[in-house]
Amino acid sequence: MSDVRDDLSLIPAPSSVEAPADVPPYELTHATTLAAGPGAEGATAWLRRELGAATGLPLPAPAPGAYDEERGLSRSGGAGARTGIRLAVDRSVGAELGPEGHRLTAGPDGVEILGGGPAGVFWGAQTLRQLLGPDAYRRAPLPGRTWRVPAVRIADRPRFGWRGMLLDTARHFMPKDTVLRYVDLLAAHKLNVLHLHLTDDQGWRVEIRRHPRLTEVGSWRPRTRWGHRASPLWNETPHGGFYTRDDIREIVAYAAARHVRLVPEIDVPGHSQAAIAAYPHLGNTDVVDTGALGVWDDWGVSRNVLAPTDEVLRFYEGVLEEVLELFPAEVSPFVHIGGDECPKDQWRSSPAAQARIRALGLADEEELQSWFVRHFDRWLAARGRRLIGWDEILEGGLAPGAAVSSWRGYAGGVAAAEAGHDVVMCPEQQVYLDYRQDGGPEEPVPIGYVRTLADVYRFEPVPPELDPAAAAHVLGAQANVWTEVMESQGRVDYQVFPRLAAFAEVVWSQLPEPAERDLAGFEARLAGHYGRLDALGVGYRPPSGPLPWQRRPGVLGRPIEGAPPGA
Repeated sequence: MSDVRDDLSLIPAPSSVEAPADVPPYELTHATTLAAGPGAEGATAWLRRELGAATGLPLPAPAPGAYDEERGLSRSGGAGARTGIRLAVDRSVGAELGPEGHRLTAGPDGVEILGGGPAGVFWGAQTLRQLLGPDAYRRAPLPGRTWRVPAVRIADRPRFGWRGMLLDTARHFMPKDTVLRYVDLLAAHKLNVLHLHLTDDQGWRVEIRRHPRLTEVGSWRPRTRWGHRASPLWNETPHGGFYTRDDIREIVAYAAARHVRLVPEIDVPGHSQAAIAAYPHLGNTDVVDTGALGVWDDWGVSRNVLAPTDEVLRFYEGVLEEVLELFPAEVSPFVHIGGDECPKDQWRSSPAAQARIRALGLADEEELQSWFVRHFDRWLAARGRRLIGWDEILEGGLAPGAAVSSWRGYAGGVAAAEAGHDVVMCPEQQVYLDYRQDGGPEEPVPIGYVRTLADVYRFEPVPPELDPAAAAHVLGAQANVWTEVMESQGRVDYQVFPRLAAFAEVVWSQLPEPAERDLAGFEARLAGHYGRLDALGVGYRPPSGPLPWQRRPGVLGRPIEGAPPGA
């Protein structure tokens, strides 16, 4: 990776930047046009809308013949010549840099962005917005502002194809507008996967037409533990909410327009108490009075899990049929089924579950969970989708097409990759953003190990023990945002930023080994990036520590001292 000028504050760092100091910038004016070449119509519409709002400039399409489509350059020098901005897909860029790669060239006559595919053009447009400065992220123009793009030549491409973030909307519901806002925040950092955690013990968040009680009952809990599960405090206000089918369609369309894929997560067979509260027959009725269960109001892992019956399989097939309809394959090729933290106590005590184990010829309850996972793997594969689950799905065997989210460290991902399974690295010790950012006493509801900005910047998604063939199965990585102690958008912002900016650079940029990464250079660029976050209204953690209203004095967390294993 070439040196990145700190004054450009580009995050994530591009592969190559040339910024000659003796070439004047390009200034946007009311005469500036914005042209969409072949394949760039979507990115051009997005750029016109965002820059038009921030600058107050019309950015019209150029008159016919204003651009030489063969050379891809603006004509200048003639009477009435107009310079401007042009976006297009270019085959040669795609051949060299891939479909998400792009080239951006800016000089006194204008700006040209050529992408290897529509996504590459869009990421190039994001780079242009960064070059225009923090005020380009505002929703209305500031008076007296001029808009200049420095003379620069940038070539860029991502390191990984999966660059994601999990947003847990089950523990604390995040309204639709918050989800749309996070799609924009991911796109602004060139992240391209939003994993939506939609169901858990504490709530069911997606409307399923054939099973209305999932949201009528399952989306609301009577109260909520305030802080860690050891906290004696409670918020007695009922909490809940869900996304209607039309909400999901809107989120899907919004994400697709920004080249962000969605991964819906529907948990089985554990983390299912909200569903059992809505439909008691889903639980192990021969050992538990499931009719007395409500949506869980506490944190941790509920022991109320799904019963291993054909009726339960048919129920969840119906759920997934609607999920596949709402999340089409072109936006959501993967469907996450959880598969983690499934206590086996009820299965061990259940005569029905034990009879099922014997009938299937299984060795034990671990293999029963594997049977559950394999069923839905085959079911999804028959419908052109791929199953992905947490690394517990490796236990008891895994179908060939399934992928693994490695969360309990690197070991699950290493085992999966060496067995030929695709892997998304999201080890809790490295990239769980609910973990505290500092060891100081003012961190709000401190959870887990200290994971500083520097720690996230030194995260490496590919473990060194993997040989090249196994390493090729690492699709990328994602940062996970679990919301047990995040009750609002502001709390999510505080935990996520600025660490997500560091994560974005890790998964996009061609960085050296962790110990050799230029943290000081990143922090210098981040100083300029804070202005963009300010303009976007992001309530990030300041470098000096939490602001008074970001603290949660007296609310018990669960800090773990020392360095996390494997860090």
